[in-house]
Amino acid sequence: MAWRDFFYFSKGERKALILLLSLITIAGVILFLTNSPFSESPETALVAPQQTIPEVSATESDSQPITNSSSSVRTSSTRPAQPRESTSARISRLTSSQPTFERVEKFESGTIVELNTADTTTLKKVPGIGSAFANRIVRYRDLLGGFYTVQQLAEVYGIDEERYAALAPWFTVDDSFIQKLPVNSLPQDSLSRHPYINFRQARAIVQLRRQKRQLSGWENLTLLDEFTEDDKSRVLPYLSFE
Repeated sequence: MAWRDFFYFSKGERKALILLLSLITIAGVILFLTNSPFSESPETALVAPQQTIPEVSATESDSQPITNSSSSVRTSSTRPAQPRESTSARISRLTSSQPTFERVEKFESGTIVELNTADTTTLKKVPGIGSAFANRIVRYRDLLGGFYTVQQLAEVYGIDEERYAALAPWFTVDDSFIQKLPVNSLPQDSLSRHPYINFRQARAIVQLRRQKRQLSGWENLTLLDEFTEDDKSRVLPYLSFE
């Protein structure tokens, strides 16, 4: 096709021909630059230069293995291996670390323990009493102010009829150790803390004390509906009207 024929094409055909020639020209330029010796292909840029390994003599190669620098660094930074613990040593270590429980020697048959002065160590020597029951007995004794009869052991939490029957022969009670409540001076909340006096009874005592100013004895409390004859047998040993 001669260049004169270009003017015989329509306007749309001339635009398409110009676009085609432009694309051919751009493709040729890209192809030329890609094959240029000054350009570096992506594969060449990514390849790292090869490291040269120094020659090792035959004597050195037979007597010493070749190691690179990275393995030498790892070897020097690694902690030395600890000797493996034997099974017997491990069992001995675990056994020694476990808490040991001291064996408590029990009293011989026929021993009598005073209930108001015995501490937990003494109580645990009684057959049938361990740490739990010894602590419960002491706590309940402190709340009461002391025992006035061995039968009160049956009121301790966890001591049923069978256990009480087994424990009762080991004890005696000295009621002189009881700490009594000064009825004429204690406030209501202090009176109600006693296991044998409830809130209503403590309030009634305080109200009656205000009326009479001084309570002289149990006969004053018999005027109150809050106290029965059964209450008298339980509470009276703990009350002081002085």
